[in-house]
Amino acid sequence: MIYEGKAITVKALESGIVELKFDLKGESVNKFNRLTLNELRQSVDAIKADGSIKGVIVTSGKDVFIVGADITEFVDNFKLPDAELVAGNLEANKIFSDFEDLNVPTVVAINGIALGGGFEMCLAADYRVMADSAKVGLPEVKLGLYPGFGGTVRLPRVIGTDNAVEWIASGKENRADDALKVGAVDAVVSGDKLQAAALDLVKRAISGELDYQAKRQPKLDKLKLNAIEQMMCFETAKGFVAGQAGPNYPAPVEAIKTIQKAANFGRDKALEVEAAGFVKLAKTPVAASLIGLFLNDQELKKKAKHHDEIAKDVKLAAVLGAGIMGGGIAYQSAVKGTPILMKDIREDGIQMGLNEASKLLGNRVAKGRLTAAKMAEALNAIRPTLSYGDFGNVDIVVEAVVENPKVKQAVLAEVEGLVKDDAILTSNTSTISISLLAQALKRPENFCGMHFFNPVHMMPLVEVIRGEKSGDVAIATTVAYAKKMGKTPVVVNDCPGFLVNRVLFPYFGGFSKLLGFGVDFVRIDKVMEKFGWPMGPAYLSDVVGIDTGHHGRDVMAEGFPDRMAVEGRTAVDVMYEANRLGQKNGKGFYAYEMDKRGKPKKVTDPQAYELLKSIVSEQREVTDEDIINFMMIPLCLETVRCLEDGIVETAAEADMGLIYGIGFPPFRGGALRYIDSLGVAEFVALADKYADLGALYHPTAKLREMAAKGQKFFG
Repeated sequence: MIYEGKAITVKALESGIVELKFDLKGESVNKFNRLTLNELRQSVDAIKADGSIKGVIVTSGKDVFIVGADITEFVDNFKLPDAELVAGNLEANKIFSDFEDLNVPTVVAINGIALGGGFEMCLAADYRVMADSAKVGLPEVKLGLYPGFGGTVRLPRVIGTDNAVEWIASGKENRADDALKVGAVDAVVSGDKLQAAALDLVKRAISGELDYQAKRQPKLDKLKLNAIEQMMCFETAKGFVAGQAGPNYPAPVEAIKTIQKAANFGRDKALEVEAAGFVKLAKTPVAASLIGLFLNDQELKKKAKHHDEIAKDVKLAAVLGAGIMGGGIAYQSAVKGTPILMKDIREDGIQMGLNEASKLLGNRVAKGRLTAAKMAEALNAIRPTLSYGDFGNVDIVVEAVVENPKVKQAVLAEVEGLVKDDAILTSNTSTISISLLAQALKRPENFCGMHFFNPVHMMPLVEVIRGEKSGDVAIATTVAYAKKMGKTPVVVNDCPGFLVNRVLFPYFGGFSKLLGFGVDFVRIDKVMEKFGWPMGPAYLSDVVGIDTGHHGRDVMAEGFPDRMAVEGRTAVDVMYEANRLGQKNGKGFYAYEMDKRGKPKKVTDPQAYELLKSIVSEQREVTDEDIINFMMIPLCLETVRCLEDGIVETAAEADMGLIYGIGFPPFRGGALRYIDSLGVAEFVALADKYADLGALYHPTAKLREMAAKGQKFFG
């Protein structure tokens, strides 16, 4: 053994060839934490010191190669002074450069995913051979960063600037065939032949058949683009990527600027340019928010794993109520491998559900994400029925009938008598109390909420709602089924609106107040979209459905009368009474026309303005900042209340619920991280400025206490 550590070993194989193996003890994956970096330093030094070594292959002892840097460790470094952070980054980069500069050929065998720092390690080798099932990429832009271990320097010099810009700016994972096509790897083989292929490559380099020094040289030189080619390449790329990323996500464009700045330098000077830009991005609020999201997501996954121990295996599911929602749930279950019965009382409901599933599957086939054979398999896994014939074999039922407590209770009680005793029943209600619905059941411990968001195939969140009598097995099984469907489950306790809708309606309450002061809803939409929401509140109301919003508002007003009850008629009342229900019937705040692709396109409608005149109580001048505060303060305060009331267990779950459920701007990190970014004391002072607007704007006593103590929700 030439070197043996807790993350890396270096041992002799044959004829002067050594294997540098990543195998981090006590972890299921390899990652670049401080330990691994330190051991890589020692490993490279040991190889350099051994004159008998003729070649190196780099392998992994895990199912993956290296998943990237351990962000939980490195995020603490981002608080260091800039100069210290740059120096630390360059010190880490020196390890990769010293590996790259070994006076023997190096080949890396990529057996599984190699992302971020993991792929940057691969780029430092002379040759890369990849298993056909592996994936490689540089996803750092998804954290508000760009590659910091030489990725912006080596990748353009290996695969060309255009390809490198696309890979880095998109942050996507790339399959083996795509990596081979652009020259990111030198060979692709089946996993069982990977080690042999790596050995063959290194032997050919040792023998002189392959000139590894010539292969290495472009990575050490400046980019092979003249001044005109550089201008055309980089200016075009910056314009296109800026348009795609938008103004709130600076990392993709900064990555291009860094490649451009370093284009005329050799490797070592180019790495200095990369380090300076990396540190600049690491200090941005966007990076803090996106890294926070990543860590929150990891926390959610860990929590969801705890349920696996007692969850029942779901081999057959059922959805009650077809239509668009039922069809979406059936599609999601079937496409992820769980057969599902889709029951309705009407043939046209069944047909609508099947049409929805077929359309979604067809779209995947058209985009090359599903084969025709797999589409047929998924469709066959959806069994439409008008009767309860096969329900005796079902493990879990998702009730998705009309949002009416009496109807839901009747349907749930009926199906409970037809399924096996340990089958789990769930309700896809968006507002009705789970404890109330459970009153109709003989086995309430087997019942909980499973709230999907529309459209089911696109929205990642599922709220799993624990009623007063919901048992742990019911919760665990529902969480496991949601995960199996490719969703992110968040367990919440029962209350009107649960987490997401309870928080959303105060946001709409702020919108209603603005309309009452005569503010143009188109202006409000534009301001909130600029703030980062995917759509403004008027457009969102139309997409959700004015009737749905009207019903939900009444439920929330009954549940929280102190702050959500409204006096007099509101904009939603006016639209509802005029039968302007939004996109579903072509008229709401906006009118809707079909575009060339057959999708509804919003246009302003003078009639909507005319109707809204009747609810203007007074004309008030408001700034764009006022508009943001009118809407964001109540949303944030209600999120605080949900955390304080124990509706959601952690700040991480609260924020992820809003991001995955209603499209809260990810670069702002969630409602509680948004409060942290302003400062808790500053947020409380801001809310107090709007106190005259009512109880929705009044901070809780506990939040005032946090402000006084200088506390935060995160860190």
